[in-house]
This record gives sequence, C-alpha cells and structure tokens, in this order.
Amino acid sequence: MGGFFGVVSKQSCTLDLFFGVDYHSHLGTRRGGMAVYEKGRGFARSIHNIENSPFRTKFDSDLDELTGTMGIGCISDSDPQPLLIQSHLGSYAITTVGKINNEEELIRSAYENGHIHFMEMSGGRINATELVAALINQRPTITEGLLYAQEQIKGSMSILLLTEDGLYASRDRLGRTPIVIGRKEGAFCASFESFAYINLGYTDYRELGPGEIVKIHADGVETLSAPREEMKICSFLWVYYGYPTSTYEGVNVEKMRYECGKRLARRDEAQPDIVAGVPDSGIAHAIGYANESGVPFARPFIKYTPTWPRSFMPQNQSQRNLIARMKLIPVDALIRGNKLLLIDDSIVRGTQLGETTEFLYQSGAKEVHIRPACPPLLFGCPYLNFSRSTSELDLITRRIIRDREGDNVSQEILDSYADPDSQNYAEMIEEIRKRLNFTTLRYHRLDDLVESVGISPCKLCTYCWNGKH
Repeated sequence: MGGFFGVVSKQSCTLDLFFGVDYHSHLGTRRGGMAVYEKGRGFARSIHNIENSPFRTKFDSDLDELTGTMGIGCISDSDPQPLLIQSHLGSYAITTVGKINNEEELIRSAYENGHIHFMEMSGGRINATELVAALINQRPTITEGLLYAQEQIKGSMSILLLTEDGLYASRDRLGRTPIVIGRKEGAFCASFESFAYINLGYTDYRELGPGEIVKIHADGVETLSAPREEMKICSFLWVYYGYPTSTYEGVNVEKMRYECGKRLARRDEAQPDIVAGVPDSGIAHAIGYANESGVPFARPFIKYTPTWPRSFMPQNQSQRNLIARMKLIPVDALIRGNKLLLIDDSIVRGTQLGETTEFLYQSGAKEVHIRPACPPLLFGCPYLNFSRSTSELDLITRRIIRDREGDNVSQEILDSYADPDSQNYAEMIEEIRKRLNFTTLRYHRLDDLVESVGISPCKLCTYCWNGKH
C-alpha cells in the first residue's frame, strides 16, 4: 500500500514531517522518503531503504539537512519517493499512493506528446510517481495537470505535490484512499492516516472528497477542484490496513472492528472456552466478538515486537512466513486443554494461519475455530497495492475453485462462490477448513461487513470479495 504526509508551516516543519511520516510505517515496508522546501535554499530530499530497520533510525542523521517550512514524505511498499521534478511548471516535489494499471499506454502517450525519456528502474520498470509527474507536466498549470492525471490513470492515485508557494493535495478520482487535513496555529498538514497528526498538536480540519484538489498554505486551504459525487473507498482499510486510531469518512477503524466481531458472534453457534485475535489487526475484531458472545477474551499467544515490527518483513514469501511464525510466542496456560476461537482479519494464501493452527494443536489446544473478519477473498485488487500476490491463484479460494471447476471459470460461477447462501460457497469453505485443519470455519458475510462500516454501500469498494466494480 503506502502512506504519505505533508506539512505547510510558518515555522520549521522538519519534526512534524518526520514524525507524521513515521506514523505511516504500518502501511509499507520497503522505502521511506522526505522532501522539504526552504526559501533561499530550495528543495532537499532524502530516501532510504527501510526493509531491515525502521524509518526513524534511517532518517535521524538527515534531519539537520532537511530544514524548511514545507515538506512531504512517504512510506512506500514499492518505488522510491518523493521525487524532485523540474519542468515548465517549475520545480516541485511529488509523492503518490495508488496503482496504475495502464502504465504502458500512458508511457506511449507521453512519448507521443514530446516526453523524451524516463529513468528506468531494475527489471525495466518506470517509477509510477515519475509517470504521474509526466502526466501533470502535459498541461499548462498544476491544477489542470492533476485533473488530467486523475482522468488518464486507470486504477487509483492520490497525490501530494509540493511547490515553492504551497502544497497541492489531490485525492484519487473515486476516493479509494483517504486524504485528511489537520490544522494548528500557523500550520496545516495533509495525511493518509488521520491519527498521524494528533500528537503533533493538530486537530481535524476536514477530509477531502473523491477527486478533490486543494492547495494548502500555512494560513488556510484553498479548493481548486470540487469533490465528485461518486466514491468507492476501500473497505479493506477498516478490516486490515488502517491503524486502529484512524477514522475514514467519519468511521473509526477500531470501532468498526468491534462491530465486525459483534456481527460474527451473532451468527455463530460455536462454544469455545476463549476468544482470541491474531495480532495485531485481529484483536479488535475478537474483542467485539467476546463482548457480544460473553465468551472471555484472552491472548493465547503474544506478538514479539522489539525486533520484529512490520517494517522488518522481507520481500521473500517463505522468509515472511518464517518471521510471522517467530513473532508469535505461545502462552501455554491459555492454550493447553482449551477450545479456542481465533479471529484473523482475512485468509489470503492460508499458509500462515494453517501453520498457526497447527502450532496451537501442538501446544495442547483441544479445538481451533477460525473466524475471518471479512468474506473470502476471491479477486486480486486492481486498484491498490495492498498485497504482494502476483496471481489470483495465490488466493486459497481461487486454487480450490480451479481444482473444482478447471482453469476457465466464468463470472457467473465466481458469483456463486461469492454467495454465502450457495452450495458452491459452502463446499469451498469446507474444503478450506479441511486443508488448513480448522475445527470449524465461518467467514464474515459481506452484507454484515458493509453494515459494520455503516456508510452507504454504494460508497464502498468491495471488489476483492465479489468482483463487482
């Protein structure tokens, strides 16, 4: 995924920017970057690899050089950012969050419109943020360029763009990711996560609407392009990616997860001794379940974070599985002889949760009931880079459907597997249960998940569960 943070201030913005970006570390594991502007000195930038150490330790030594009253920064799961650009629009820094599905088409178009070259990355790829800048530069003003980029990109793209006279914030066309504005005396900030500025002294100002473009100064926020009516914000932000203290569209992540767990409990007939959540994102769902069911909440394993925070997760899948297992330390007294009901945010490949279940059996658990806090994932996300999966066959659901239906599966067949009241759905769930050796398995229903969020269903993107755009 990735996240970003920007500041415009009458005083130095360096520390606000540093800590604001750091608060987005849960959203990415590969690179972090900051760019600042100071009148008389111009732009300065620093980018570091954060795969093997956290953001803070990499940028501590850079803070003396990164001085200015305006800045942007990001945590990225993909390309190096922010970039410094010089064009007919002047010099600016730019950072993005999103995914471009029509890169080749846009690159060809850029060449045809006079763009001479792009910097090539390893593997022959083009930095997506540089491509966004190339689109913006095809128009006579930055505002027109941002609007043009949003119209041309198939996928999703939210943008922070810093010039010498202010910060532009452009939320993606359908609002799939958030941008929230905070304010304090003499400063404004723009943030992916609403909680990132609270401890820095900012208060909520407002959230940008889908497709909205604003220009932020130290004294205020100017709307350059009004928000659009249609919105499709990613539902998975509440289920998994969002930090518990964040709020999107007025709905707090932690509170929504309590509601998820409550609705899971209302449909359940299991009789466990304790309810537990897979750390970290499953815990709030489990608390909601326990509160509704009356079954005690407990922590039968504890996540060891001093040396294994999320930023230390490697790119290699087998190494990630090993580290995920190493993080969880069992509490024998809570496991041995007990019937456990375990809530995780989702099941993707199934590897880690299957290994966790086996680990619980080996530790003496009598039963392990699994309750994912979202419906079965049936489709890869075409809008956001929230998964490292390169094929839908990475999903355990799609492997089972392939085994049952063959390689060429129609949308109608997939619809039947997404329907929680169908026979295909029931048989798919039972096959997952058997393969991963769960005592029982019951997924959250999509209608219940939508109710848990509590905003209009037409404003939510649920593509990864039902394949509907």
